[in-house]
Amino acid sequence: MTPDSLFGLIGKTALVTGGATGIGRMAATGLAAAGAHVLIASRKAEACADVAAAINAAELAGSAEGFGGDVGSAEGIAALISAVQQRTAELNILMNNAGRTWGAPFDIFPYDAWEKVMALNVTGMFHLTQGLGDMLADAGTANDPARVVNVGSVMGEVPMGDGAYSYSVSKAGVHHMTRILAKELGPRHITVNALAPGPFQSGMTDFAIGQDSGADRVAERVPNGRIGRPEDIAACLQFLCGYGGSYITGAVIPVSGGINVATGASIFGDD
Repeated sequence: MTPDSLFGLIGKTALVTGGATGIGRMAATGLAAAGAHVLIASRKAEACADVAAAINAAELAGSAEGFGGDVGSAEGIAALISAVQQRTAELNILMNNAGRTWGAPFDIFPYDAWEKVMALNVTGMFHLTQGLGDMLADAGTANDPARVVNVGSVMGEVPMGDGAYSYSVSKAGVHHMTRILAKELGPRHITVNALAPGPFQSGMTDFAIGQDSGADRVAERVPNGRIGRPEDIAACLQFLCGYGGSYITGAVIPVSGGINVATGASIFGDD
């Protein structure tokens, strides 16, 4: 066994939604580094094309192409599925990363924030997976199943609202949906797993982390003492999507530096 045989993705095709920024870009780069051809889609088509060009310029083992795609509506999902089918006859990996958040204090948190966040983070994720199910099933075998990787959040694992109530609840829904689909799609040779990231530098967390000064401040609250790195996401994707991860399904992997098991101060205090 070699790293390439366990984690290599040469000959595989992946779709990463919301892949132009943040965790999606980290994942797309990691998949391409392992040899996959990565389709990068988000509402910002030009940004996706730019990221794909940057990945290709890095001369990695794989390649990328970027285009527009919206997972926030039934029409957008249908158009994205059609765009994928036009670009490839086989889909081995789907990373459901597209998502949004909304922050406001409890007393004024708006009604519309629930619908908008749930529509993309939960409903859109389910229906894109549903719509691409046949392509994934056709690509999978018992020894080398197709892979679905959903992006949840550590905020969906622990009771942590931080003003992002609909986001946190939506990510808890993503985790449970992951387990349900893992059970239902297993017989079709599709594994379904999720990541539950903690703080990473991205557009979604820019309000809190920003650049290095904010990263240092947030890192002080992470048990492991730092925020996430791009390599943390890339390694998870290479493991879950490579041959070495073919027997893993229904897992929610906490990529959070220990936030998922942090329980606060000792009950009995310090000595």
